[in-house]
Amino acid sequence: MSRHPEVKWAQRVDKVYVTVQLPDSKNAKVDLTPDGTFTFSASAGSADNQYELKLELFDKVNVEESKINVGVRSIFCVVQKAEEGWWKRLLRAEGKPPHYVKVDWDKWVDEDEEEGAGEPDLGGMDFSKFGGMGMGDDPMGAMGAMGGMGGMDFSKFGGMGMGDDAMGDMDESDDEGN
Repeated sequence: MSRHPEVKWAQRVDKVYVTVQLPDSKNAKVDLTPDGTFTFSASAGSADNQYELKLELFDKVNVEESKINVGVRSIFCVVQKAEEGWWKRLLRAEGKPPHYVKVDWDKWVDEDEEEGAGEPDLGGMDFSKFGGMGMGDDPMGAMGAMGGMGGMDFSKFGGMGMGDDAMGDMDESDDEGN
């Protein structure tokens, strides 16, 4: 039996941001069709649990202009809408969405506030396009080319550039008079 990963979403007038939250996913496969069908499958966890989902998006999308980034903690997709306009909801079906689909409030912008909002901070992600990715039979070819952390040197993050004495010469006393 497969499980459903958590999905977060936000939108702009011309695109939808979809984030599949699945840390340490393996063999991730993502597919997007012009009619708005978004499918995902991967395994994760020490028991290699299988995760799958199929989302029928609210409207048609432009697959060629849509992008994807497979990272260590999540799979992030920028889905280009076929026609500009605000969607009433993420999914085509009316009613309450599945419990694993949630609004991404970190990226959300209201329709009347979009003018000055700009793009969310995507942290320099390396995006590949959905179109022509060959996601079907090539388990490592297309996925391996998608990046991830791409040679980042984490050794510099240890002290965050603060040296050994990160607190400096701060007085440890709470007394205001001393």
